[in-house]
Amino acid sequence: MSRQARADAVDREMAVRLLPDAALLALGRWWSENAARLADETPGAHTVRYSPGRWAHITPWPSALASRSQVADAGISRAQVASIVAGALRREAYREALVATYVWGKGKRGSRGGSGPTTLHKILDVNGLDTMLADALATLREHGVAAAYAGLRARIPGFGPSFYTKFLYFAGKTVPPATGPQPLILDRVLARRLRLLAQAVGRETGHDPDGSIARWVWRDRNWSPHRYAVYLSFMQAAADQAAATGTWPSDASPDLLEYALFSTSLT
Repeated sequence: MSRQARADAVDREMAVRLLPDAALLALGRWWSENAARLADETPGAHTVRYSPGRWAHITPWPSALASRSQVADAGISRAQVASIVAGALRREAYREALVATYVWGKGKRGSRGGSGPTTLHKILDVNGLDTMLADALATLREHGVAAAYAGLRARIPGFGPSFYTKFLYFAGKTVPPATGPQPLILDRVLARRLRLLAQAVGRETGHDPDGSIARWVWRDRNWSPHRYAVYLSFMQAAADQAAATGTWPSDASPDLLEYALFSTSLT
């Protein structure tokens, strides 16, 4: 059996098994601890801290972000980013939308040493960036999120999946796909959560006894469009599974599960 065939076999088993009992219990605990903070059953209150002054050379700078002359750190929530992105897209200010999602995604961690601002500056200097982002949103609207992901993959130097899935996630709240799932964030943390699940399934079924297939498909970066589509399908089904337990919001969208998996271990 080829490596891809083994990966497909593990994917099929994961689609049937979904989250194990230990993971469902962990999610129930996480929700009980965060339900009051997330009263609307969305991850909109998920706030990150960032240092505005470290982004001093970034333009365009969304006016809703803290002034870059501010010395103290600032906070920005998912709900605030979604609002900034919605306003920017109405004006076709695609770079502003990108900046808001990138700053939120990097937070304080990414601005240390200037690596985040430096990379963003290079991304913003790419010729034809506005057209590429506009094309991605048109593809999202007309053909769905997997196609939009494929269209962005390896197209903009320095702009990898961890960040263009954030761009698609927030943009998708204003530009929803005509068919298929809503965009979700996929980053290294979430890939590692799925890798652990896949390794357990691979061992139990014999399709991946040493975990090498799971490490290959759920690597830390550069996931294929097929892998992103598998992720979206799994997350939707797992969100429905969690809702059926009675310890998870019954009508919560998959992005609440994404936030939970990012924030807590599955044991």
